[in-house]
Amino acid sequence: MTARRGRQGGQGASTDEKARRTGRRLPTLETVAAVSGFSRATVSRVINQSPTVAPEIREAVEAVIEQLGYVPNRAARSLVTRRTGSIALVVREPVEFGVTDSYLSGVIVAASQSLAGTGVQLAVMMAANDTDHAKLGSYVRSGHVDGVLLFSVHDDDPLPSQLVRAGVPVVLGGRPAVPLAGGSYVDTDNRGGAEAAAGHLLGLGRRHLAMISGPPDMTAAVDRLDGFRNALRRAGQAPPTVAYGDFTRAGGGTAMREILDRLPEVDAVFAANDLMALDALRALREAGRRVPDDVAVVGFDDIDLGRFAEPQLTTVHQPIAEQATLMVRMVLEQIEGQPPREPTVLPVHLVVRGSTTSTG
Repeated sequence: MTARRGRQGGQGASTDEKARRTGRRLPTLETVAAVSGFSRATVSRVINQSPTVAPEIREAVEAVIEQLGYVPNRAARSLVTRRTGSIALVVREPVEFGVTDSYLSGVIVAASQSLAGTGVQLAVMMAANDTDHAKLGSYVRSGHVDGVLLFSVHDDDPLPSQLVRAGVPVVLGGRPAVPLAGGSYVDTDNRGGAEAAAGHLLGLGRRHLAMISGPPDMTAAVDRLDGFRNALRRAGQAPPTVAYGDFTRAGGGTAMREILDRLPEVDAVFAANDLMALDALRALREAGRRVPDDVAVVGFDDIDLGRFAEPQLTTVHQPIAEQATLMVRMVLEQIEGQPPREPTVLPVHLVVRGSTTSTG
């Protein structure tokens, strides 16, 4: 992108240029402190978004900053604080996955909104393969960002432990396969959600159950499969027929067709995410199966697309925005020097729609 020169009269000119033209001295940190009546240290904490500042003090100082037109020198601040003013949201998936996956899209939007007004920027980074992921890991460990939010973590991913060893604040979106000393995570109740899905389907009288699971090297998929199996076992039912997808729509359709081949009498399907459930609906329709009359379908996530499906998708709602918002808060706390919080598991609940309960 080409930089544009400011036009005569100051439009587009920098603050320094405007000050030189008008002969006015730029307001300094000391000026803000003097006018606001607070100490230089307090003003500095407000500018650096410290969570230790009382809201009323922050509002008073920010009002003076706006009144004076004070602009912090980011380069100088970076040298003093050794911070970049940015955090990375890292996803070990191809770029197109982040665009098409509604869960990740929701995470990115919520994280960005959580950072609004903090002065901290969000850098979204995605890696399609191990080589790209290694390069990305080297980048975030080298001081280019102040903290990291990690999503779509696979069991063999070395990045979480590498970040902790390097002293980089990190919060995972989901339970790691191996306990991460010095790290933290925010998960949702995957097992509980899967158990709720199983209970709903059994309550409808379905007895030939199947599951479209996610990749077996991702804990969310493992926990949802375990929860579904355990619920059926406790109810005295046979284990579900399981086909594996990759959390994409295409993967869900392929897995659904496999289930139809292996279990022609299937009358209920639980998919480990909504995207796979949506293509399972299509595969069932193509096979001449009516939903929910012949086969009931439940997803997991409660993304917007599920409400526009035909029929509307019954699903397990997980609080995507709440998860991302809490993760942002936790990584900012670590950046400020606070110890990592204990892991947090957020509750989920079942949302019943037309894919399991006929309206006719």
